[in-house]
Amino acid sequence: MLTAYGADHRRLRRMVAPAFSARRIAELKPAVQALAAELMDELAAVPEGQVVDLRERLAYPLPIAVIGHLMGVPQEQRDDFRQIVDNVFDSTLTPEQAQANNLRLFEHIEQLIATKRAEPGDDMTSLLIAARDEESGGAGLTAAELPDTMILMISAGYETTVDVIDQAVFTMLASPAQLGLGRSGEASWADVVEETLRAEPAIKYLPLRFAVTDVKLPDGQVITAGEPILAAYGAANRHPDWHGADADAFDVTRRVKDHLAFGYGVHFCLGAPLARLEVAEALRQLFDRFPGLSLAAPADTLRPIPTLISNGHQKLPVRLHTAG
Repeated sequence: MLTAYGADHRRLRRMVAPAFSARRIAELKPAVQALAAELMDELAAVPEGQVVDLRERLAYPLPIAVIGHLMGVPQEQRDDFRQIVDNVFDSTLTPEQAQANNLRLFEHIEQLIATKRAEPGDDMTSLLIAARDEESGGAGLTAAELPDTMILMISAGYETTVDVIDQAVFTMLASPAQLGLGRSGEASWADVVEETLRAEPAIKYLPLRFAVTDVKLPDGQVITAGEPILAAYGAANRHPDWHGADADAFDVTRRVKDHLAFGYGVHFCLGAPLARLEVAEALRQLFDRFPGLSLAAPADTLRPIPTLISNGHQKLPVRLHTAG
């Protein structure tokens, strides 16, 4: 779906769209809340003031638990699944390592398909299998498209949400005034999520798109059909022509928070409502349970993850305090 075009893209998207309907997202909300609450309980068991890596203890486990729930991934397979999907986004792997990781990923997907074909459930995998097996006239997913679509859904719904949780928590802790606006109710957690998506999108660069026709740019340059395009979402979201002279500033009260973090047009992310729900719920519960939460290292010492694609930190060290 990521690389499909025209009618082929519309067909593939139609297969997946029911899993992200407003009704399905509303039905998922209690599960997201419960999964977040379990993680907060685990964090509450950590001795007061001890340093905790919130990327490892919150940003990673919540999205993989949610996507695992959505896809019907067995609990015992989720840790291995996480490592494989992490490697998909690691641009430091050698070609040989990346190829081996992709083989492992397809093996896991085929195993999940076999399990759900034998025992269907109320999950996306079973829904996609039904679209593959029951559609007639060549409209359903092909044998190759089924695992490919599942891999896209898992990858898109996991690493990106990890980075948005990471960046939202980090930015709030590094900007006490902004955090105060969220805590006082002057800005909602949804506002925080949108401004994080604008200022610190989960995907910095998306390699690669290819022009299907000549594209004329405002300055007279032309991207000719077939040329590769590296989309720089992080730069676009901070363009002063779009967000004014303060486009680089993180401001949760910004009236217009439009951004390209979820893509644009026919390729707009189907899972955007679910991602927004997850991040807002994580923020709400985290700052409610730990009002004295603070960074355990200077903000400028946190190291970015080593990839051209994703936008997060290698670690997010904090100290948990239940008193404000």
